[in-house]
Amino acid sequence: MRETKVTRTILSAIAASALLSACSPTVRLEAPKEPITINLNVKIDQEVRVKLDKEVEDLITSNPDIF
Repeated sequence: MRETKVTRTILSAIAASALLSACSPTVRLEAPKEPITINLNVKIDQEVRVKLDKEVEDLITSNPDIF
């Protein structure tokens, strides 16, 4: 009878460890499937406007009779 208790205890310990090891969480680091895009249109647009404004000021200064 004592052997049955020891055997049951061993078998239950093995079953418990198998169940606990099957539930271990995993952490995965993966690269995104879609590329990361950064939209810089605002900066480019502002730079173009500043350059055009300077050219217009120079044009008005050199030709005051245009308007």
